[in-house]
Amino acid sequence: MNISVVIPLLNEKESLKELCDSISEVMSTYGFSYEIILIDDGSNDQSWSEIEILSENNNEIKGIKFKRNYGKSQALHAGFLSSKGDVVFTMDADLQDDPKEIPAMYDMIVNDHFDLVSGWKKKRFDSILFKNIPSKIFNFAARVTSGIKLNDFNCGLKAYKKDVVKNINVYGEMHRYIPVLAKNEGYQKIGEKIVNHRPRKHGNTKFGPSRFLYGFLDLLTIWFISSFGKRPMHLFGSLGLIMLTTGFIFAGFLGYDKIFVNPFGRLITERPEFYISLVTMIIGSQFFSMGFIGELMLKNINKRPQYVIQKQTNL
Repeated sequence: MNISVVIPLLNEKESLKELCDSISEVMSTYGFSYEIILIDDGSNDQSWSEIEILSENNNEIKGIKFKRNYGKSQALHAGFLSSKGDVVFTMDADLQDDPKEIPAMYDMIVNDHFDLVSGWKKKRFDSILFKNIPSKIFNFAARVTSGIKLNDFNCGLKAYKKDVVKNINVYGEMHRYIPVLAKNEGYQKIGEKIVNHRPRKHGNTKFGPSRFLYGFLDLLTIWFISSFGKRPMHLFGSLGLIMLTTGFIFAGFLGYDKIFVNPFGRLITERPEFYISLVTMIIGSQFFSMGFIGELMLKNINKRPQYVIQKQTNL
């Protein structure tokens, strides 16, 4: 199979038929063998009924229904797990991503040997204040932190080699950072293509302003995991060593001063250096403990996907 198109969705019933028809038209025009995997992430409209109808009329359309809303990352994980295509695409279900971009991005993966190609919505049909400006700030921070020179980390339209999606673990809310996860697994050839971005036709966006706050927090998480995820003691042990050393220096100074310099002066407990020494040694011990706990957790980490599939079609 040439292409798998993985589409997570939440309450997008009105868009699904038009989206699947336009994808199928592109695939037919270029002679691609393909599958469309629609993941219903706990919709409370008639999205699943629409997916069942589409699947009955087209064997290339497949559906996965979650028992409740688990989030986009979990939906992508389920889609990646089920995908069979040599090149795997992700798209949003709101018709803002243009399926006509698929052939050129497929060519970049197959002929130019990119591991991952991310779309860049250079011209966006979104709110300037609530989406465009925060998105630029967020993408700048992501570039600086990750070292990956992409202009649009959060674009839903991306293409991957099959082995990329099979070897990355998309969890939590890390779908924004799939290029970073791929780079961490050794996939270095990451490209970008300017893509057509279209206005939303139906419904409203499912993401509010909080997505950017959570995005920056996730960025800190991915930076920490990239740098210290496999060796937490390197970070916490270093911080603990600095704090303990500081505490022992102050304690040594106090002891020397009390014994040899001013034995009849103020009590040690009346001097601020005593509390600095005490606090830094306690904090240093806590950092060491965090490092040890982190190392132990790595030995017992549970990598089970955090979602429950209720129904499937054509899989």
